[in-house]
Amino acid sequence: MKIVAMIPARYAATRFPAKLMQQLGNKSVIRHTYDNTMATGLFNDVVVVTDSDIIFKEITSHGGKAVMSQKNHESGSDRIAEAAADMDVDIIVNVQGDEPFVQKDPLEKLLAVFADEKVKVASLMQELKDAASIEDPNYVKVAVDRNMNSLFFSRSVIPYARDKSITIAYYEHIGVYAFRKQALIHFTNWPMTPLEAAEKIECLRYLEYGVPLKMVLTQYMGVEIDTPEDLIKAAKLL
Repeated sequence: MKIVAMIPARYAATRFPAKLMQQLGNKSVIRHTYDNTMATGLFNDVVVVTDSDIIFKEITSHGGKAVMSQKNHESGSDRIAEAAADMDVDIIVNVQGDEPFVQKDPLEKLLAVFADEKVKVASLMQELKDAASIEDPNYVKVAVDRNMNSLFFSRSVIPYARDKSITIAYYEHIGVYAFRKQALIHFTNWPMTPLEAAEKIECLRYLEYGVPLKMVLTQYMGVEIDTPEDLIKAAKLL
């Protein structure tokens, strides 16, 4: 199979504008993400897909590959679908631009689930144990069934532990997706759905159209850069 990693990179992020161009150690957040994705050695190609001349130049001036979006997009998946439409590719991995600590092992496990032809879309999750993080709406939570298929994603606390005597695991959805090409094309052709619009969680569109995501449990993936505070945390991990 031909496997390509695509990194959607929007400059004007709502919660933390220009976060991908923030300096993290000796280079920008987006360059950390690109370089670490390349370093996994898992992909036939790695491409940043951006709406920003600044990000485009940041990647290409350091020898990386980037393409400019031709349209405005509501989600990262929509953005990479435009770029992937004419590509010869079987599996596309969407690595979020604000995930600078990309590692090989989780991505390798994510790709492995596509040995099952029934899997159309897959994503990563990690266990949350800190109460403050579980209650924080910046952490997207996911509930799964016994086969590790997603049941729901929410910024709210899910599941709600009405019975405090039952031990329950809480999982954070890590915004790294893998798709069969046709599943991604279907996604971008479907109108945005009500739950997706309300929660501002793009993968809810798949659930609302009846497509579960196969979830892959992984160990700590580092810090996702959503806020200035996250950038401070990330700097301590370098």
